[in-house]
This record gives sequence, C-alpha cells and structure tokens, in this order.
Amino acid sequence: MGSGLFLFALLLCLSTASLWTVRAEDPYLFFTWKVTYGTISPLGVPQQGILINGEFPGPNINSTTNNNVVVNVFNHLDEPFLIHWSGIQHRKNCWQDGLPGTTCPIPVGTNFTYHFQVKDQIGSFFYYPSTAMHRAAGGFGGLRINSRLLIPVPYADPEDDYTVLIGDWYTKSHTALRQLLDSGRTLARPDGILINGKNAKGDGSDEPLFTMKPEKTYKYRICNVGLRTSLNFRIQNHPMKLVEMEGSHVVQNDYQSLDVHVGQCFSVLVTANQEPRDYYMVASTRFMKTIHMSKAVIRYTNGKGPASSDLPEAPMGWAWSLNQFRTFRWNLTASAARPNPQGSFRYGSINITRTIKLVNSFGNVDGKLRYAINGVSHVETETPLKLAEYFRVPEKVFKYDTITDEGLPEGSSTITVAPNVLNATYRNFVEIIFENHEKRLQSWHLNGYSFFAVAIEPGKWSPEKRTNYNLLDAVSRHTIQVFPKSWAAILLTFDNCGMWNLRSELTENRYLGQQLYVSVLSPALSLRDEYNIPDRTLLCGVVKGMPLPKPYTI
Repeated sequence: MGSGLFLFALLLCLSTASLWTVRAEDPYLFFTWKVTYGTISPLGVPQQGILINGEFPGPNINSTTNNNVVVNVFNHLDEPFLIHWSGIQHRKNCWQDGLPGTTCPIPVGTNFTYHFQVKDQIGSFFYYPSTAMHRAAGGFGGLRINSRLLIPVPYADPEDDYTVLIGDWYTKSHTALRQLLDSGRTLARPDGILINGKNAKGDGSDEPLFTMKPEKTYKYRICNVGLRTSLNFRIQNHPMKLVEMEGSHVVQNDYQSLDVHVGQCFSVLVTANQEPRDYYMVASTRFMKTIHMSKAVIRYTNGKGPASSDLPEAPMGWAWSLNQFRTFRWNLTASAARPNPQGSFRYGSINITRTIKLVNSFGNVDGKLRYAINGVSHVETETPLKLAEYFRVPEKVFKYDTITDEGLPEGSSTITVAPNVLNATYRNFVEIIFENHEKRLQSWHLNGYSFFAVAIEPGKWSPEKRTNYNLLDAVSRHTIQVFPKSWAAILLTFDNCGMWNLRSELTENRYLGQQLYVSVLSPALSLRDEYNIPDRTLLCGVVKGMPLPKPYTI
C-alpha cells in the first residue's frame, strides 16, 4: 500500500472511531440563561420579578432520560444567586444540586455553568432559585424528562405536552419578605394564586393558555412551585387520568381534582371530548379560611363559546386529601427509565437498618421566630458543607449528628441554632418518620433520592404502625406531605453519595431553619461512588485558596 493510501486509510479509521465515540455518548442540551430583574404584574400590581432570558416564569427544559444538561447562568441581579433542580437526583454529583450547602452562590456580575445528567430518570420536575427569598420573585420553570424511544410508556403518545406551574404569590418584593422573616415575623397569607405566572380575568378577554383539538388526548404536567400553600387543581368538565408522579408511573385512576402540595408534581392525561368551547383550569387554596383562586383558559381549536362561570368546587378538609393519597399506587408492570418493570425492585422485603424520626417544631430564639427539626434550627454557613467535607475540614464549619434519631423529647421546646448535618452510612436501607405535632400541614422534600411513601396516618408513630405500611406498591417519589397532628413514613436506600438536603418545602420554614443535610460518604473514596469536585467549581469561605485534596480514583 502506498504511503498516501495508507495515510488516508488511517485517517478514515480515526474519523470512524471518533464518530462512534460521539454517538456512544448521551446527547447534550445547552442553555445560556441571563438572570435579571424586571417589572411584572401577575396580580395587577407592578412589582420586581426575577426573569430568565426576559421570561416569567423561566423557560422550560425539555430533556430525555440520560441527556446531559448544560446551563450557563449569568447573574445580573444585585446579590448572589443559585438555581436548584428539584427532583433531579444528580447521581454521584451533588456538586450540581445548586443549594447553599453544596455550592458557593454565583457572585453578582459573574456566571457559573451547571452540568448534570438526568441519569435513569423520567417525569415532571421544576427548577427554582434556592438563595435567600428569590423564589418569591420568580426564576422558576418546568423541567421534563421524557422516556427514551426504546422504553415503552404505559399510555399512547399524547397530542401535545403542557407544563402547568401553579403556586401562591405575594405582591411584596422578595427583599421585603426576607426582611419580614429576618425581623422575626411570619409571612401573611398570600395575595393570590398564579397559573404559569398569570391569573385569568374571566371577562371574556383572556387568551387561551393552551389549546386542544377535539377528541385528542393531552398531557398536563402540574407542579406546585409556590411558597407555602397547598392547592387543588381541576379542569371544568374534564376528568384527569393520573399517569405519573415525581418520576414514577402510577396506576391510572381518573380524578375530578387533585391536591398538589408545595413542591409536588403530577402528570395527567386529559381528552378533549366535551362540547367545543373554552374551559377553565382552576387552582385554589386548601386548608385556609380565605380561599384564593386562579383560572386559566383552555380552548378547543373549533370552540364556539366562552368558558362557563360555573366553576367546579374544591373539596373540603384534609381527610379528603389523605384519602386521595391512599389511592396513589406504583405501576408495578410499567417500565420507567430502564427496561425492567418498576415492580422488579421489591423494597418491602429489605430489612430496615436504621430508623430516623424527625419532628418539626417552632419557637422563639433571641426574640425571633425559628423553625426546627428535632430541636435544631439549621443555619447556612459561609463555606458550603460539602466543600468543607471534601477539603477535609468539616470541623471548621459544622458538627455531624447534632440531632438524635429519636425525634423530639416530649415537652421539649428548646431550639438550638446550628448547621444540621446527619451522618448516613452508604447503602443502608433506612426508615424515616416525619411527625407533625402542629395544626398546619407540612410538605417535605429529599434531594438526591426518590423514596417509597409507605404511609400517612393521624396521630403519633410507633413501631406497631409498621403493620399499616404499603410494602407492595407505594409510589417512589421525592416529596411527601404530613397532615396536622399526623405522621408519615418513607423507606429508601442511601445509595447516592453526596451531601443532600432534606427540607420543609414551606419556604418560610426552610428559610428559618427547618432543614438539614444528609452526608453520605463513599467508604472507599472511590469514583465508582462519587465524582471529584468539577473543574472551575466556585470556592468560598475557609476552603478558598486551599489546595485541592487528592482526587478520588477507581
């Protein structure tokens, strides 16, 4: 073979190998986001909002299982900023979680690039600002993870796929709300409810939020992105078939309305089989004396009339909501992100190695309101907890296990303000009990994981209550509500190394200390269990200027 022909063959082989390398890697999605202030008037009152690329709410991220998502965030606000990807598990990669306990905030006038993979996940999620009270001004948006084409989905492809972000809203600025909490006071009731940042006037002038073709079926992804209020969601004359919840396919039941607690997401199928006209989707407050309501128009493409003013009523009381929770079941035969059926993981036959009981409380510390878990009210640190741990200087920032696993002693009202970090053993199968002694509903979220929501019941928990657990088809999800004077139980395996936030989704509670972090360390400090700190990670606090520790290896 001549030298020229040999060189051509060699280059062809190298090009082919390179091509196959690109094809073998999961696809990338790239986004550039400019975070700015802007004037918005969602309730008719001009106020300062947080916009992403000029949008309120922010842009939707439309991804597929195992996609790599790269988001370059430019902070044009007047204070540091972070974005959290609620429900995304960030396997082995808590560096991208976007919380003050894992990441240094993005300084004013600078940018930071998030790079994470939606590994082995499907479903409906959202993102939002995790710093200060920024969530009260916007900066949130939908994040969907579609199934790969080779994985069967337990329903026919819908005609279209819509994201519905519902939540309570305040006309005060996020800085005013923060000052209110910093002064020791509580937030008042919200000023209204929004659906995708709007509230229909109902005078016939409203443009449709969504359109539907007659006899076609549509998927609606409904998430409560608000600050503190449980909402009931319904659509005039249209039942909703629940198909997915926070990353899990569920048994498909029809519902006239759904209670969506703060931080939760549901996916439903809606068929346009009614008289062709406009219809309202409705979101209204639950468990409040004063009911706030928001509407948005759905229009049939061949519609010939306005929506009726006769709105479907919301249910009353929390017993109804508890009974609805009990109807939610995991679809054991459906495949989620992987080809194997969800039910092939038999969580009910695994022995529990640790029980952690968490009791929420509140009280005054130095004359100011604080919220706590097992008597400890978490305080953010200048050095993110994960950075202190990775750089082997945790003792300079926090102490492990400032709370016990036994909950709150009877009659105890003492609250200690300190970083709250729970040490967990890698791959332990644990039971976590949430006990709510208060008269207000709680909503809890755990980052980095999904868990099996096996029970919610009135009263106080005891070991004998385990006989009431659903050990067959409890839904695997990442949030769970706890009703007043009630308890909830979840089961999970701590198999995702990192520093993971467990928090009240009620923003006031979270901001004033009702959260903790769970540290799950790789015993072997191995790349098989956790990724090294990424290049160009922001460093702050005591670790700034420190040399990087020896990296993890296989």
